[in-house]
Amino acid sequence: MLANSHDIAVLAGDGIGPEVMEATLELLRAVEQKHGISLAFTATRAGAFCYKETGTDLSDEAFERAARADAILLGAMGWPGIRRADGTEIAPQITLRQRLDLYAGVRPIRAIPGTPAVLAHPRAKEIDFVILRESTEGLFFSKDQGIVSADWAEETLRLTRRTTERLARTAFRLAAHRAAQRGRPGRVTLVDKANVFRAFAFMREVFAPIAAEHPDIAYDQHYVDAMALDLVRRPWAFDVLPMENMFGDILSDLGAGLIGGMGFAPSADLGDTHGLFQPSHGTAPDIAGQGVANPTACMLSAAMMLEWLAMKGGGQRLLDAATDIREAVDHAFAEGLRTPDIGGGAGTVAATRAVISALRRRPG
Repeated sequence: MLANSHDIAVLAGDGIGPEVMEATLELLRAVEQKHGISLAFTATRAGAFCYKETGTDLSDEAFERAARADAILLGAMGWPGIRRADGTEIAPQITLRQRLDLYAGVRPIRAIPGTPAVLAHPRAKEIDFVILRESTEGLFFSKDQGIVSADWAEETLRLTRRTTERLARTAFRLAAHRAAQRGRPGRVTLVDKANVFRAFAFMREVFAPIAAEHPDIAYDQHYVDAMALDLVRRPWAFDVLPMENMFGDILSDLGAGLIGGMGFAPSADLGDTHGLFQPSHGTAPDIAGQGVANPTACMLSAAMMLEWLAMKGGGQRLLDAATDIREAVDHAFAEGLRTPDIGGGAGTVAATRAVISALRRRPG
């Protein structure tokens, strides 16, 4: 028997976006069949090439379609040669974050069993932390509003109490959830630059009383420059890392580098009512159309989507399906799957087949 259908807006985007999206939808169809769930996919066009051809990167119709959906699944968007008149790249995913108030950018960084270790340390296989990027404010607050003159340019960083409080509560909920899953105490480490900027001192002030409400979760702070160092020296020591928008943009790429690259880094942008799920990587113009893109990050983003839908009342089947996707990915790589980004020869289609095969061989 199928559960109620869930409406998914699909924005494949540009470059390798359509390639990894096709792979992910194929996997989700296999998951539907195995777990008795129903997902209704509606393709919605947006992105750089849409902008080039129509003059808009995200039409009102496309936005409304995404806003009505139960969840949004996005491939990748943007293209280096397609820019606005002010020189900035096309990024409708940022517009969606801001317009839908998707303030919590959840970016898991987890070493996948069987993949080659990036760090030459015996504990590298233990890497499992989450960067929690505030995705609507910070330095991105002034997107499209910066002031540029002949002699100077200015952007504005803004943090509000309301959004910072919501980010803090999300961080402690996430740490508690991970603690229950992993059977060990949770930790929240606020990443900031409070020794220099008043805005980050304000951020610490907002976090402190919320941390006090969660005595079972350890809490500390780390300056962003020191965190960049420690994510290379001892990434296994961290759990949930909330931070400002730009810091999260940068450190999530560093984190992806610790586990094999952007092809293994999923993400979710969550608000109080909407959720958008996409791989952390970009459109990769250098490999687009060659059939070699690693679809793993998009697949793991889809698992995050199913888990989020389950937590929104979708039921246990969705939660089981999310777990099944993650474990199928782990098993496929543990069994020898190697994509080109980690020195292997399994392109997008071969990687997809390997993960689906692992999924079908797993107990129902």
